[in-house]
Amino acid sequence: LVQLAESGGGTVQPGGSLRLSCAASTYTRCMAWFRQAPGKEREGVAFIRTSAGETTYSDSVKGRFTISLDNAKNALYLQMNSLKPEDTAMYYCAADLSGGNCPDISYNYWGQGTQVTVSS
Repeated sequence: LVQLAESGGGTVQPGGSLRLSCAASTYTRCMAWFRQAPGKEREGVAFIRTSAGETTYSDSVKGRFTISLDNAKNALYLQMNSLKPEDTAMYYCAADLSGGNCPDISYNYWGQGTQVTVSS
């Protein structure tokens, strides 16, 4: 069983920054950040293969968001810069124990989510 708990969401003006944190009971092979806006499908925005530190980003956030790990704290982070109104969503930390390419697998462990609102 993998337990995940996000924090760090809030309201920020366009162009601003936020850092989301995810406290994990353990690391898994693949970990990720997803988001879901009202009326839209859930979208995977950032993925990391924890053993190699290999990262992948969706086109919508590439160059603006950074996913990272803190091994000492069993924590996963999402640094979000140059935020846009379209980044407004509930953000979820996710993990999975299966193999495969991290952006392509089905994630089985989820946090409760943290709300990010980008608005002037």
